[in-house]
Amino acid sequence: QVQLVQSGGGLVQAGGSLNLSCAASGRAFNSYPVGWFRQAPGQEREFVGAVGWRNDYTGYADSVKGRFAISRDGTKNTVYLQMNSLKPEDTAVYYCAADSRGLFRVRPRSAAAYNYWGQGTQVTVSS
Repeated sequence: QVQLVQSGGGLVQAGGSLNLSCAASGRAFNSYPVGWFRQAPGQEREFVGAVGWRNDYTGYADSVKGRFAISRDGTKNTVYLQMNSLKPEDTAVYYCAADSRGLFRVRPRSAAAYNYWGQGTQVTVSS
């Protein structure tokens, strides 16, 4: 079993930056791809970005490309989402997720590919 604990987030003005962390229990996490998703009120959960377990893959939604970056630190069992140049439309609850079943290879941008989820963290960007 893997448990994902998120931290970071909060309130920031437009143009600011935030760094979200997703820390996992269990060394197996380092062999799992990790994705980040977000969900705004009244909207469906949407893909933000993902990273392969060997950093051999990184992908981002067009809406965040060039502003957000994902990295992982195997020594800390942690994956990060660095968010820069934040916009009010980035306001949402952000979730990290890990895939232990190998579905990431087929559909890395689908929430259904991930079977472990963090608790979510609120990001609010004021204009």
